[in-house]
Amino acid sequence: MAPKNKKNLFILDTNVLIHDPTALFRFDEHDIFLPMVVLEELDNNKKGHSEVAQNARQASRFLAELTQNVSPADIHKGISLSKRAELINGDDFKSSSGRLFFQTDGDTQTLPVTFPGHKNDNDILSITLALQQDTHYPEVTLVSKDINLRIKAAAIGVNIEDYHNDQALEDVNLLYKGYEVYPADFWKGHDKAVDSWSEEGRTFHRIKGSAAKKWLPNQFIQIKDDGDFEVIVRSADKKGAVVERISNYQKDRSSVWGITARNKEQNYALNLLMDPDVDFVSLVGQAGTGKTLLTLAAGLAQTLDNKIYREIIMTRVTISVGEDIGFLPGTEEEKMLSIPILVTFKRKPSNNTLLEAA
Repeated sequence: MAPKNKKNLFILDTNVLIHDPTALFRFDEHDIFLPMVVLEELDNNKKGHSEVAQNARQASRFLAELTQNVSPADIHKGISLSKRAELINGDDFKSSSGRLFFQTDGDTQTLPVTFPGHKNDNDILSITLALQQDTHYPEVTLVSKDINLRIKAAAIGVNIEDYHNDQALEDVNLLYKGYEVYPADFWKGHDKAVDSWSEEGRTFHRIKGSAAKKWLPNQFIQIKDDGDFEVIVRSADKKGAVVERISNYQKDRSSVWGITARNKEQNYALNLLMDPDVDFVSLVGQAGTGKTLLTLAAGLAQTLDNKIYREIIMTRVTISVGEDIGFLPGTEEEKMLSIPILVTFKRKPSNNTLLEAA
């Protein structure tokens, strides 16, 4: 099938390409093999406006560009991915130097009788078993996101792995978290002569040092083992940063419409949501972490109690990213009635707005 080499061969399941269409370019110097049934499944999933359909279409476009102006003989020899990696922008794909192979013959391996029926998963397993007999490759691995397929593969001795190289925004650590925690020895590398002053009941400090120069406006700073020192950055320049002491909404006496923060992240969120000078607040978190609750509490407090805003407008997404309505309990009607996605507070008397994406 393939020329002799020391590379490994990875067989991609359909769900890998649907999960990450750029998976074709993420296996460095190793070769990729696509069974024909994978192309059929991509074709069956390309219709619609769901994320699955969009990714299936994108994977098909990549494959179409890879095979453009390529002869059947070249396809049989394997399409060089290194010459086609420019299809993807970014440095992550420059190491893609393997070759792409399609199933061009009917070589398969008979599965045990315990695998009844003609299923696509079984076809992929039989193809993988046949390719494992190919001595051109030191290792042949099936890659799939399907846990049941991985269980079946393990039962018959097929080398199979989950797909983990989908870090586009998989790495939650890469997201801006909005705060920074420093060790207790923070002051050793910074000027201890901190300028402090008060304005209208608010306490400010000017901090000098290398770290302070890199802080961003509205970023929260906490000194570890010094719970009393939690501030929000108001401005930063080459000389340092001006910070302000934040409010502690974790205490009952400072609750917002009866809602108190249960952790520092919720406390930081309330400090932003209760600040009329912050025009846009974006909260990211798992379902049930209080994003909507905190937003509504802050909106009600500032609209009904503080009279800063004249009305609250709530909108929700009418078309989901996928074709499902999520995994939380409740019917479709209950979810559409209870889950606000965008909250807008209109300020009096101007038209300035505060937005929160939940």
